[in-house]
Amino acid sequence: MTAMPSRWALLIATALLVACAAPRPTGAPPGAVSVSWSDPARFSEARENRRETPAAREAWLSALARHLAEKAAAVLPMDEKLEVRITDVQRAGGFEPWRGPQAGEVRIVRDIYPPRITLEFKQLAADGRVVKQGRRDLRDAGFLMRPALYPSDPLGHEKVLLDDWVRREFSRSAPQ
Repeated sequence: MTAMPSRWALLIATALLVACAAPRPTGAPPGAVSVSWSDPARFSEARENRRETPAAREAWLSALARHLAEKAAAVLPMDEKLEVRITDVQRAGGFEPWRGPQAGEVRIVRDIYPPRITLEFKQLAADGRVVKQGRRDLRDAGFLMRPALYPSDPLGHEKVLLDDWVRREFSRSAPQ
């Protein structure tokens, strides 16, 4: 025969379950981060990949902007805002047309073609005061030595580059 738990034990267990299950604020609301970009036709990527259509360029830029906004909103304090402007992108990999007629349209990912992103940002307090701002040239020369966090994503290397920047720039322990 098993003993029935006391009423107090049930109340404490219920309170713990409710406290653990209650949603906790974990960063800024989604609209607190805005990401824009300058003319993508002038990006390094556009000079390297002349066959890419403007619509395709806008699609991958939009995907990077969404990713950056989500990652930054998760670590940004609740009452702050972040404005980011992407000014240049060179995606990981390059084109090697000397490999043959079909190879000119294939992106070859090798360590000599690291991802690079240049951006400007402004972090604002709730009262509009600038907390931090600057320009960053992001580059990861060892990008092929890392574990693949986004293995089937064609923008995986660029997303890891942005993830690293967000973590370095906006973590609680980052120097102000």
